Amino acid sequence: MQSLRVIGRSAAVAFADARAIYTWRTWTFGWLGRMLAQVVFFTYLGTKVGGAEQTVRLVLGNAVMTSVVESLSVVASTGWERMSGTLPLLVAAPTRPVWVFFGRSLQWPVSGTATSLVALFGLAPLFGVSWQAAQVPAVVALVGLAALGSYCFGLLLAALVLRAYGLRNVVSNAAYLLMMPLCGVLVPAEVLPGPARAVGALLPLTHVLTALRGVVAHSPPAAVLVPTGMAVLTTIGWFAAASFAFDVLVRGARRSGTLDLT
Repeated sequence: MQSLRVIGRSAAVAFADARAIYTWRTWTFGWLGRMLAQVVFFTYLGTKVGGAEQTVRLVLGNAVMTSVVESLSVVASTGWERMSGTLPLLVAAPTRPVWVFFGRSLQWPVSGTATSLVALFGLAPLFGVSWQAAQVPAVVALVGLAALGSYCFGLLLAALVLRAYGLRNVVSNAAYLLMMPLCGVLVPAEVLPGPARAVGALLPLTHVLTALRGVVAHSPPAAVLVPTGMAVLTTIGWFAAASFAFDVLVRGARRSGTLDLT
C-alpha cells in the first residue's frame, strides 16, 4: 500500500534524526535518566501522603507518563519542518499529508515506549510492584498503545499549531501537564469533577492506566480488555481528527499558494 510505503520512508528519516540527536550515552544518561528521576520524584512524594495503593498508582502512572511526554514531542518536531525549510516539500507530496507526518516523527513513541518499559520493570519493583513473566506481553502492549494514542493526539495538536509554530513547546507542555491529573496519573479519576472525568475519558492514557492496574491486580480479563478497547477506539478517533486537520491545512496552503504555511 502507498500509505505504508510513505510511512516507512518518512520513518527512515525520523530515525536518522534520532541518531543525530542522541547517542546511546546521551539517551541513557541524559533523557532516560531525567525521566526515571521524574518517576522517582512523584512516586516518592506519594509515599509521604498515601499508602501502598497510592504508591503503586503513582509509580505506574508516572512510568507510563514518560512515554506520553516523549510522544508529544511530535508537536515540536512537526514545527521543525518550517524552521528547516522542508515543509513545502512535505506539503507538496502527492499523498495524504497525515501519512507523511505520521512517519516523520515516529521515533518519539518508539523511544517513549522504551523509556516507560525501563521505568516499569526497573523502578516499579522498588515501590512494591511485582511482575510475573505472563504479565510482560500485556504490559508491553499497553505501554505501546499509550505511546501511540498520545502520538495521535499530538499529531492533531501539531496540525493545529503548525501555522503558529512558535507555540509548539507551550502547547505540548501544557498538554501533558493537563493529562497528568485528567488521566489519573496523579489522582484517581473518580475524585475529579464530572466534566474533568469526561475530558479524561477521551484520552487513551486514561484507559491504558485502568487496564494496566488491572494487569497488576490480576483482575478478570474483562477488567483489562474493556479499557484496552476504549484506548484503541480513542486512539483511532484522535488519528482521524489529526488526518482531517492536516487535510484542511494542506488544502488551504495549496489553494493559496503558500506551501510553507506562512
